[in-house]
Amino acid sequence: VQLQASGGGLVQSGGSLRLSCETSGFSFDYYAISWFRQAPGKEREGVSCISGSDGRTASADSVKGRFAISRDSAKNMVYLQMNSLKPEDTAVYYCAASIPVGVAGCSSPNRFLIGLYEDWGQGTLVTVSS
Repeated sequence: VQLQASGGGLVQSGGSLRLSCETSGFSFDYYAISWFRQAPGKEREGVSCISGSDGRTASADSVKGRFAISRDSAKNMVYLQMNSLKPEDTAVYYCAASIPVGVAGCSSPNRFLIGLYEDWGQGTLVTVSS
């Protein structure tokens, strides 16, 4: 199982970015893919989740209405469209895969429990300037 995140960069407050997570070595059907982020000095937190089996999604309250997760199963890609970016969105963003969350679904209260994610991509840095 491999995941590779890309698409980070420097953007002004109010701007947009789209992150990409290229996956390989596994079938979407059995996994959930989530985006996490970690800001300097803070713990890693879940941002958005998409279920591999049915495409259902869930997002953290802090990004609802601004971020959208999507997938292209044919290309084995997961995306995070980030709009109306704020300086507090500055962080290293990671994509990760989980079978337990894939089984339970992204509606599970444990959808962002880090210990349930077996496989992680390298991070991509997003910096939002004010």
